[in-house]
Amino acid sequence: MADLGRLSLWLALAVCAYGIGASLYGVRTGRVEFSDSGRRSVYALAGILTVAFVVLELAFLRNDFAFNTVADASIITTPEGYRAAAVWSSQEGSLLLWAWLLSLWSSLALFLTRKRMRDVAAYATAILLGFGGFFISLMVFYATPFATTNPRPVEGVGLDPLLRFPTMIIHPPMLYSGYTLCTIPLAFGMGALLARRVDAEWIRSIRRFAFAAWLFLGIGILLGARWSYSELGWGGYWGWDAVENASLMPWLTGTAFLHSLMIQEKRGMLKVWNVSLVLATGTLAIMGTFLVRSGVLNSIHAFGGATLGVPFVVLIAILIASSIYLVVSRRDMLRSEHRLDSLLSRESIFLANNVVLVSLCFVIFWGTYFPLISEALTGREASVGPPWFDRYTVPLALVLVLLSGIGPVIAWRRATLANARRNFVTPVVVALLTLVALLAEGVREKPFAIAMFCCGAFVFGSIGQEFFRGVRARRAMAEEAVPLALLALVRRNRRRYGGYIVHIGMAVLFIGVAASSSFQHASELGLSQGQSARVGAYSVRYVRPTATITPKYDAAHTGSTLSLGAELDVTEHGRHVATLQPSEGYYASQEPSQGSVGSLIGGQPVSHISMNAGVTRDVWTAIEPDIETPALQRIVKVGNQTLPPEDAVVAIGYLARAYLKNPPVAQFHFIDSPLVMWIWIGGLIVMGGGLVAIWPTPSAVRRRVSMRSRARSAQGLARA
Repeated sequence: MADLGRLSLWLALAVCAYGIGASLYGVRTGRVEFSDSGRRSVYALAGILTVAFVVLELAFLRNDFAFNTVADASIITTPEGYRAAAVWSSQEGSLLLWAWLLSLWSSLALFLTRKRMRDVAAYATAILLGFGGFFISLMVFYATPFATTNPRPVEGVGLDPLLRFPTMIIHPPMLYSGYTLCTIPLAFGMGALLARRVDAEWIRSIRRFAFAAWLFLGIGILLGARWSYSELGWGGYWGWDAVENASLMPWLTGTAFLHSLMIQEKRGMLKVWNVSLVLATGTLAIMGTFLVRSGVLNSIHAFGGATLGVPFVVLIAILIASSIYLVVSRRDMLRSEHRLDSLLSRESIFLANNVVLVSLCFVIFWGTYFPLISEALTGREASVGPPWFDRYTVPLALVLVLLSGIGPVIAWRRATLANARRNFVTPVVVALLTLVALLAEGVREKPFAIAMFCCGAFVFGSIGQEFFRGVRARRAMAEEAVPLALLALVRRNRRRYGGYIVHIGMAVLFIGVAASSSFQHASELGLSQGQSARVGAYSVRYVRPTATITPKYDAAHTGSTLSLGAELDVTEHGRHVATLQPSEGYYASQEPSQGSVGSLIGGQPVSHISMNAGVTRDVWTAIEPDIETPALQRIVKVGNQTLPPEDAVVAIGYLARAYLKNPPVAQFHFIDSPLVMWIWIGGLIVMGGGLVAIWPTPSAVRRRVSMRSRARSAQGLARA
């Protein structure tokens, strides 16, 4: 099986080389058959990499530890679902996933454009195959997923316990789909510049792929935030980690492009800006992949493969240099057909929206890469933390939310005062009423949070007004019930109203972020059994300790050998609210020097948080038990001296019993955080709006079918 995988990679590399040559030869000589052959090379690449991916997936599912990748990332007791997902938990497997997804999305894009823009598509084919060849070369020469060991190990190292979380099964594929989809607009943008075809046709061809990249990246980011909040044990959903930032930057520039492309489609403006955004988004996606694999910046999400840093730096340098050259050399062809008519227009608001999004991206880029920048300039590595990011991103986020409420209701080209008054009275009134309500409730000490609530209310009033007007007009024409009129309204203009839903979702999400970060109460406390503590509006009492021992081959469990925790009673004004049971899992290590008992619990401990989640607030807690007490360490020491490895679990039982009988003081991390659930609700609304916007309308499908039918009829008449 490993030989088949290795052969597949070499064959895939040969296909990439042939496809690049055929595509470039075809477009430069006008030989369409060679361009078509290059496009079919992408289809062949997808098939070959599918075989390679299936080989590796089967190796994981069958616990074939002869594969080094399987031995490093799995173990016999790993549940089957996590075993299947462990493919992309390793450096080598994630590279294969990246290349495979790239081949699949590229095949779809080239299939849909096979009859149009042949010259642009040929250049795009060569560029996409170049990306594929790069990642396949990494697997062939640097980090092969099909390396084997003989004799075959009996057992593997095991999956990182932090990755045993449901969202981590789909988080990497979503994120990698977003990254790989970003390369498709990049390839077609470069292809359009190389072919000197810079009209709006290439924009229309890749619009859905740009939207899909934005959607998948957003889903991946949201799933990662949920994992961080529920699994990492620090109580937050965003820590301005380097790899988190790396996924956010192309999402921001992609968002800017989706807004400004409408201006190019309608007015023929911002051509330089749009192609620059496309090239920047694709380059940032590659840079995000580089951060995960290069080891240049510390991150809990990174693989840390320092050997891959140089090839990625070379690729990124080529992308940046070629992008600058193409834009500068084609600048005369990219001149706008019209100019901005008025600052009071939808074009100017979209342009301001773009400036804010790119500014956010620049701030995050500077903060993320500041350790490298400072080391290059001063010889000393320095970094910035969350307060630095918050200082600049919070005001920009406020402006962004406000603009998302202005843009949909202001007129194109030039808005009159009468038009502006008619469109903005309702949103402004809703925002002012929100401000009055907040002040009446005594919310005064957090100005940025208050401003975000008011901006969010402005968006609700603005978008709600648009839906109300549309439904009223629909009912007047068709005399439909309100639900049917609303459904028909959205179906007839999915792109417009899907975008409105996205704006509502983003406002909800930002309100959740503002409330949960500004009005959070957090406490770090040491409690003994029976003691209580106050956290925000709640009283938390340590009722009793808990302990769980996991049988060695219990595949349904999280994989921890021992879990120690506590049962907590949460009350508010004497009324029971929830029972929380946080724990910390202790995992086996691969260090025999820790002894037969010590090695069973000597791996990295992992917090299993417990929370009571509600619409208005979450009560969140994690525990750090103290197992370094003399009584507990004595059990470990005696077990190491007297018990062979096969009987060491007996000592773990004694340790759990001693912990339950005489629990030491435990450290608890308590958080009372309002409106966190609205972050996830807002994210779901955004995803729903994105799906509505990207889904083709029935009329568009019928139009394409009709055009194909007419084309076939014309070909038949020509032959006759």
